[in-house]
Amino acid sequence: MPTKKAVPTAPSVDLPVRDGEDPWTSEEVVEQRTALAEELERLEKKIAASEQELSDMLKGGTDGAGRDPADLGSSNFERDQEVALAQNAREMADQARLALHLFDDGNYGLCEVCGNPIGKGRLQVFPRATLCVTCKQREERR
Repeated sequence: MPTKKAVPTAPSVDLPVRDGEDPWTSEEVVEQRTALAEELERLEKKIAASEQELSDMLKGGTDGAGRDPADLGSSNFERDQEVALAQNAREMADQARLALHLFDDGNYGLCEVCGNPIGKGRLQVFPRATLCVTCKQREERR
């Protein structure tokens, strides 16, 4: 007899909304939690692939003796690009982990700085957000 796949149920979480926004439905809460978990999984795969790519590049040798300077420069540029991409993916994964932690603790959707609701629309577009638009703008000006 085949086993049935468990259908996620709505967690007992009431996500905050800003004035004028419709409240989160239980389906939207499940979708939001699922989107965060899937994004984290995707990022972890991307990190693993980037780390493998870096490992392969490093196994190719770092000795520049006898290599054309342009080839060496190109190799260094590619390596630096891969390091930057891997670091960016790690930062995004950390953001997703934090958002999931906040979700599970019942604090998802509240700005870490001012404590006001981040906004349903912002979270649906950017589920990893932990700052409201106003606080994020202040942070970026610094």
